[in-house]
Amino acid sequence: MKKAVLGLAVLFTSTLGFAQSGPTKAFDITDAEIKEVLKGAPPKVDQQLMVVDIGKYNIAVGVIYRGKTVAPAPRPAGSPAPQRPANFVKCGPDAPPAGAKLSPPGLISHDAELETYQIISGSGTLVTGGTIFNGSRSAPDSEVTKILNGPSCSGTAYGDWVSRVVHVGDVIIIPPNVAHGWTGIEDHVTYLSVRPDPDHVLPAGYVNPAITAMKK
Repeated sequence: MKKAVLGLAVLFTSTLGFAQSGPTKAFDITDAEIKEVLKGAPPKVDQQLMVVDIGKYNIAVGVIYRGKTVAPAPRPAGSPAPQRPANFVKCGPDAPPAGAKLSPPGLISHDAELETYQIISGSGTLVTGGTIFNGSRSAPDSEVTKILNGPSCSGTAYGDWVSRVVHVGDVIIIPPNVAHGWTGIEDHVTYLSVRPDPDHVLPAGYVNPAITAMKK
């Protein structure tokens, strides 16, 4: 994990150098702080560590833990389809083309944010690409939209999606509007995610409460 934090510091420094205007100091997230955030994390949790306004755009860093993936139980024949929440807003096409290759469920794409993943422990199968159909738009007041990723679309994708097994040390760059999600996690996978925020949607100055508590 120390190598991941060192890489993070280099990325912060280089990114600040390209900013038109912004802070004149570096920002650190220590190995101990990342471990403190993860310590109380339940399975399948995404936690923002820090959001920094560098002038031209925000830069955010999150740490994500995904537990073992379990295939959903099949829905009994004749049972009603799950009800959409009252605030559901559809995103993507209504349905896939006939015969289209469908991805596993549970993918997400972000309207404006790209993400760079660095795997720091565990392994799993990462699915990326395709077009999400009949998806669910993240609510304007949700944690996903306001703190983590900005406006996003979640669901199953069709088309040219691919999957690959990733391991500790691997780095993956996921551009905006590219669907992505996990399957085939036998135990867990934990990774850092660096997220440029060109529209300043995320809350600049945010620091994870667990890190704030350590500094008191």
